[in-house]
Amino acid sequence: MNGKTSPFLNRLEATAKEVDELLDRLLTTTPVAGETARPVRLMEAIRYSSLGGGKRFRPFLVVESAGLFEVPRPQALMAGAALECIHCYSLVHDDLPAMDNDDLRRGQPTAHKKFDEATAILAGDGLLTFAFDLLSRTQTHPDPAVRVELVGALARAAGLGGMVGGQMLDLAAEGRFSADGPQHLGEEGVLTLQAMKTGALLRFACQAGGMLGSATPQQRKALERFGAAVGQAFQIADDLLDVEGDTALVGKQTGKDAGAGKATMVDVLGIDGAKARLRELVGEAEQALAPFGNGAAILIEGAHFVADRRM
Repeated sequence: MNGKTSPFLNRLEATAKEVDELLDRLLTTTPVAGETARPVRLMEAIRYSSLGGGKRFRPFLVVESAGLFEVPRPQALMAGAALECIHCYSLVHDDLPAMDNDDLRRGQPTAHKKFDEATAILAGDGLLTFAFDLLSRTQTHPDPAVRVELVGALARAAGLGGMVGGQMLDLAAEGRFSADGPQHLGEEGVLTLQAMKTGALLRFACQAGGMLGSATPQQRKALERFGAAVGQAFQIADDLLDVEGDTALVGKQTGKDAGAGKATMVDVLGIDGAKARLRELVGEAEQALAPFGNGAAILIEGAHFVADRRM
């Protein structure tokens, strides 16, 4: 894929720029109504952890899925920025010594290395709660019922039965809570873990566009199927990068999953089997969006981008 001419990459980069600009305006030290003060060090850590890095693929999915229903772009960007805050908080906490103990993120020192562990924890807490602040605002959608639906759906995608629960399953699979060492999860167990830890937020990203755009039940189901396929593909591609990727390109340490005993589809299926599954999932993603016709072409390119990424 030629980065200079690809409409998909141009759209992805444009959305990333808009999300960065929006978060830059929102994440200042100036308090808003209902706040007393925003501590400078906290805001520095939050901005360090959320600005100027990442492809912003999750907000891209929100914006493009909302575009299927002609949702005003500023509304979609607000929802996308909220989701990105959740994603960035999860990275800050995942990198902590008690979790994955990583020193690099996007080629830079992780938040707890740049600042300290306590500040990193609070920065993550701040990003998590700020996400729901953004979704509650009228700029996200004028209809309070839509805002409530978005808040509830993101809370469940990010919470007990979603990302947080998936992280707990991941730690358990590593053997953190057992003297017997790492657990061997079969395919079903790995799929459940990954659907929660990684897939839940990506599914929400696609579903959010339908919520913003008052999609029909059939349209919502199509977006959910697409998001589920993309979420699974994203995690398999990530697992493959850990095995085959270059740390300098990926921006974080590779080769850690096997050493940590992490449960992955590469472990279950092998490298060739995982690559074959990746191709199947891209086909499922394309099929899910067939009802939208050519209007979903950019989203389908997004599924291919996930499968083909090298960093």
